[in-house]
Amino acid sequence: MAFEIGDKVIYPNHGLGIVERIENKTIMGTTCSFYQLRMANETTVFVPVDNVDGVGLRRAITDDEVDRLFSLLGDGKIESHQNWKGRFKDNSDRMRTGSIYDVVEVLKSLSHLARSKSLSFREKRMLDRAKFLVVSEISEVMGEKSPVIDERVEQSLERCFVTKARNTARSAAAKLTRAKTAAVAAAAAEAQEATVAARTPAAARRTARVVS
Repeated sequence: MAFEIGDKVIYPNHGLGIVERIENKTIMGTTCSFYQLRMANETTVFVPVDNVDGVGLRRAITDDEVDRLFSLLGDGKIESHQNWKGRFKDNSDRMRTGSIYDVVEVLKSLSHLARSKSLSFREKRMLDRAKFLVVSEISEVMGEKSPVIDERVEQSLERCFVTKARNTARSAAAKLTRAKTAAVAAAAAEAQEATVAARTPAAARRTARVVS
């Protein structure tokens, strides 16, 4: 993927940057082209042109994708692992892809987890980073200040958690109903078997009398 000076790009796990220059640098006798990025925190990053795909450098999302992001934030679908190592690995892998949609999944998962338990230092830092990446990109695309977008993100997350809780309650209720139905059916079957067993001796005696 090629970029031009002035393009707004996303550098995975670092956030939004602007291509300021495209220049050649000679390193250990090899001359390569680099994108010079000015990041949102005013730091400068150099990305080899030939390694753009490798590092996951991409253009910022479009206006249409912002609506999709907010829908994803509030959809009530939250992936989680009980195992800390598995959870941390999956979330770390998502953060490295450069996809804002993967970052949103990390944000939902860790935000939801933080409501029920204290996060480790590393997960807390990852949560903060995910929140920053989501808010900063949407803020830049929409031309809104970060506090405004932060509030909208929090509202979407709250909607997500409410929907998640509602779906969990419905699932539990449905499971309980199925268990009760199965218990009633089992009891009815046992009662029917007992009735048949109670009637069988009498019928057998009547048959014996007829034969004799």
